[in-house]
Amino acid sequence: MARGQRDPALERRWRERVARWATSGLSVRAFCRQHGLVEASFYYWKRELRGRDATLSPDVVTEPRKSASWPKSPPVFVPVTVLPGSTLAVEVRCPSGHVVLLPACDVASLTSVLTALTPPERELPSC
Repeated sequence: MARGQRDPALERRWRERVARWATSGLSVRAFCRQHGLVEASFYYWKRELRGRDATLSPDVVTEPRKSASWPKSPPVFVPVTVLPGSTLAVEVRCPSGHVVLLPACDVASLTSVLTALTPPERELPSC
């Protein structure tokens, strides 16, 4: 291939490598050592692919775009409880770990519960 021309197969291989690294949880050095890659080449291709993606329009990019700071650790998931759409409820989570669930309450009820749970200023939060 003539100098200056892009090799699609080579680009595809490096995109796959960079994507595997991004989800591996390994440092670049450990990933390169494990896969027999030259660390400087890895950094070159990581930067090159990011630059190529930035110059392409979103409908042309075949791989998902990565932000400048790629994930170095796995994502954190937060537990979510889905309540049926017809149920209106207020959930109060106390520092002590207690959970108070008030189904379909009005403002007056919520105010009285929060007042009851609020300790005097001289006491520590107890809930």
